[in-house]
Amino acid sequence: MAEEILRLDHIRKELELSRDVRQTIIPNLSLEINAGEFVSITGPSGSGKSTLLYIMGGLDKPTSGRVWLSGEDITEKNETEMTRIRNSNIGFIYQFHFLLPEFNALENVSMPMMISGGFSRKEIRERAMELLAMVELTEKHANRPSQLSGGQQQRVAIARALANNPKVLLGDEPTGNLDSRSADNVYQLFDRLNRELSQTVVVVTHDEDFANRAGRRIHLVDGKIESDRTLSGRRTF
Repeated sequence: MAEEILRLDHIRKELELSRDVRQTIIPNLSLEINAGEFVSITGPSGSGKSTLLYIMGGLDKPTSGRVWLSGEDITEKNETEMTRIRNSNIGFIYQFHFLLPEFNALENVSMPMMISGGFSRKEIRERAMELLAMVELTEKHANRPSQLSGGQQQRVAIARALANNPKVLLGDEPTGNLDSRSADNVYQLFDRLNRELSQTVVVVTHDEDFANRAGRRIHLVDGKIESDRTLSGRRTF
């Protein structure tokens, strides 16, 4: 039986536009994601895709409903607790890479391990180099972000997101700023991580090609799941 990694139960998200006006982004959404799945989340602008992703990762809290990560209810965790949980269990990749410009690729990938503690300098360097090798950027380890292409910067960001061996990798439009070739390289990397390491991957995307190459596609409209289907040609766990 597949292990459940994320569960959202009757999630409702409202934004308070003024004292008397509230906008409902997600009215009532329930969803389960199993360990080892590669899931794409699609939908028109304003459909609640990114809001849903941030709720999954504890970067945003629902107005009502519950969120479980690997069996732990994270809904009411305070920010200190959530920072610890995110740093050890969740890897985030955004449309913009958010690499620190004054540090090279190796140092950027090392940062999460330095923050979490518990690793020697030698262990951090070895792990960071392994991850850069995984994203095929070993020879660029001393380069700063300004010396890397957009696709290379995003691959460094993926390596950084994997630094603490997260249970789930969450991507918010990770190919949105990339040309088609670089976007395909990023997809191939996600695919390899999922197939070879059974890494759980959940990606919000407008890229139809990317979305249809995942193992499962969830389509949102007005904060509701319009469709949730397993795509052919992919392994399920």
